[in-house]
Amino acid sequence: MVKKWDLKRGTSVYLRVPAVHIKQWIKTGRIKEGETVIRFANFSGWIKPEELEELIPFFKLCKKTSFEKSEKQKSAKRTAAKKKQISSILLVDDEKELCSLLGGSLNSHGFAVTFAHSRREALKSLKRNLPDLVLLDLRLPDGDGMPLLTFIRKLVPPPAVIITTAFGSEEARNKASKMGAYDFLDKPYNEEDIIRRIRKMPAQAKRGKSNE
Repeated sequence: MVKKWDLKRGTSVYLRVPAVHIKQWIKTGRIKEGETVIRFANFSGWIKPEELEELIPFFKLCKKTSFEKSEKQKSAKRTAAKKKQISSILLVDDEKELCSLLGGSLNSHGFAVTFAHSRREALKSLKRNLPDLVLLDLRLPDGDGMPLLTFIRKLVPPPAVIITTAFGSEEARNKASKMGAYDFLDKPYNEEDIIRRIRKMPAQAKRGKSNE
């Protein structure tokens, strides 16, 4: 004979529910501790299902499953976050010696770096492959770097942009920020500082400036 229970949740009562269904609902979290009471079909006296010895293992199994699921979700989020870190950089600067020194340092820290020494070279590079980050000098041999910033921010997905210049001003900073630059650094800058900033950035960083 199939064992059956009456189940009560709030003001709702479900009569003659097979025990196998009750156990399955506990395992899947459909019945939670403190939310329901049950009784043997056709008998008086309600009791909490989590207090019944034969049902306790199913509540424990549900808790274990929920915990494992939560841990998997946390692990997936951590993995996704790691994957979103900056890994590829386009360095746009006409100072070839600076590119060589900074590029070497970035490479040694695990970043993949490509170079462009003019706006034209930068456009060609961006059309070939989108980096996570562009380090953009404002003064280039074939013109101002600001129009290139506008172009970059319209790409999909838009790489983050850090402006680097030896001719910075508050006006230029404000303009770059409004146009979507992530940060604005004055030359000469410290290599370790710029690497530290990059490591903290998410890939495809949203518009805005670092406060560091």
